[in-house]
Amino acid sequence: MTRKPGSMYRRWERPYTRRQYMGGVPGSKVVHYDMGNLQDEFPIRLSLVIREPCQIRHTALEAARVAANRFLLKQLGRTNYHLKLRVYPHHVIRENKQATGAGADRVSSGMRRAFGKAVGTAARIEAGQTLFTLGIPAAYLNDAKIALTRAGHKLPSPIQIVMESGQELIR
Repeated sequence: MTRKPGSMYRRWERPYTRRQYMGGVPGSKVVHYDMGNLQDEFPIRLSLVIREPCQIRHTALEAARVAANRFLLKQLGRTNYHLKLRVYPHHVIRENKQATGAGADRVSSGMRRAFGKAVGTAARIEAGQTLFTLGIPAAYLNDAKIALTRAGHKLPSPIQIVMESGQELIR
């Protein structure tokens, strides 16, 4: 069976999070939530902010994280940034599997009792919520913007990059 498109799960629905009552929820593909130099404080912080409410699947979160982290490793090196993923995919996504092909009408029951089985997880994001935070030295500002933009291309919602330097907030 193929995975259904992410556009099916973009809208908000009732949260489904009680894993102790579900049989067999697949694990999240997100591997790391903190990357880079975890000890140092950096003078400039950039945030990737989501502009519309949506659900982001765990595979899209991991793809965005990998895209940003790989670019930052190549351009800045491991000690010159701190990238943090700020959300966790709690919401369990269900899918009503449909049998296709010859003889499928005798096997499947269509939409009768179509509760669905757990096929993945998603993070429920509100408008204006921060998805990634990136701390960098001032010399690497342009590379950091490119990295967060690359991460934003993997997400199903429009993004905005917000920069804070010290106490002031620059949009």
